[in-house]
Amino acid sequence: MNYMRTALLLAALTGLFVAIGYLIGGPNGMVIAFLIAAGMNLFAYWSSDKMVLSMYGAQPVDPHNAPELYNLVGQLAERAGIPMPKVYVMENDQPNAFATGRNPENAAVAVTTGLMRMLSTEELAGVIAHELAHIKNRDTLIMTITATIAGATGMLANFGMFFGGGHRDENGERSGPGMIGGILIAILSPILAMLVQMAISRSREYEADREGAAICGRPEWLASALQRIEEGAHRVMNPEAERNPATAHMFIINPLFGSGMDNLFSTHPSTQNRVAALMELAGSARQPAHATAGYERPQSRPVRRGGPWG
Repeated sequence: MNYMRTALLLAALTGLFVAIGYLIGGPNGMVIAFLIAAGMNLFAYWSSDKMVLSMYGAQPVDPHNAPELYNLVGQLAERAGIPMPKVYVMENDQPNAFATGRNPENAAVAVTTGLMRMLSTEELAGVIAHELAHIKNRDTLIMTITATIAGATGMLANFGMFFGGGHRDENGERSGPGMIGGILIAILSPILAMLVQMAISRSREYEADREGAAICGRPEWLASALQRIEEGAHRVMNPEAERNPATAHMFIINPLFGSGMDNLFSTHPSTQNRVAALMELAGSARQPAHATAGYERPQSRPVRRGGPWG
């Protein structure tokens, strides 16, 4: 059902982009818009992962300089049935993580130093499993496409307003929404595109939580981690994320200050809702108001060699 919803939302976002292109330039404008979008998507497909990792100053690690983390990712990737992704660490006090890459064969997982300090081995396993679920489900590619189309929609709408929001038909007559319509398109189109993008992001987060819980085998590990990360994200600012809010949807918890409500303008579902869903998977959520009751969160400690399975 989540995949069907994602497909419908992607179709709606694409349809919005096509409609704006037609309103602004008619059939020719629609074709030009498609060519521009195709070029942007092609560039994003091949280079978006490198751009984002560079944006956050992520540094690659290997079995020699981060054996515990690298070993944990390797174990979980094997359990998920996907190739070993590249592993990166971001020097950032905010606890958070994201995955990127166009497919499971060309993927990367990045975690902050704050995350590694704050979480227990079990909680970190839950977070890594969540990010590997995004890779396994190819969400990283889906979110790259939606972000690109949403950005192109805003650019196209502003272009239409600048040129009067219309086009000439085959008889030379002025056609289209006109100046007022162009202004409305410029205002409303980016908002609609943003809402669709956020709806897709939230849908994929729930699915990655479910799949991640299956990968690590303990939903309560991820539930505990989500709570700790949200607490930390509300206390510690992520300067890079604040400068690049368009990347917020990539993180396991929204890295921006003042976010976290489960509404139309949130890139993530509320943590409370996610925890409740995970605890239901764990067989402990018969009391939604106390979704975290019934288990003791693991205590923070350094990641140990061998991970939580030995």
